Amino acid sequence: MTPQKAEELALTALRWIAASDDLMGVFLGASGSSIDSVRAQAADPAFLGSVLDFLLMDDAWVTGFCDDNQLDYRQPMMARQFLPGGEVPNWT
Repeated sequence: MTPQKAEELALTALRWIAASDDLMGVFLGASGSSIDSVRAQAADPAFLGSVLDFLLMDDAWVTGFCDDNQLDYRQPMMARQFLPGGEVPNWT
């Protein structure tokens, strides 16, 4: 995984979310965004990180997204680590 691949995966996730009227409504409500602001921020790596944060909130969303895109279920979490704010803390 690279930051560029992580951004691509997050954009795919955003398209997947947007394809579902119900899920897009939940995303807009949770993020406080509008359709226009989503479009404007779609190239921002930090925003893409928030897309993956949203997706990762529900296992059913992760499995649905991964199944629809022929991805390993670990890919969204791995991609999240390569976007701003996704670093895994080292507690040792």
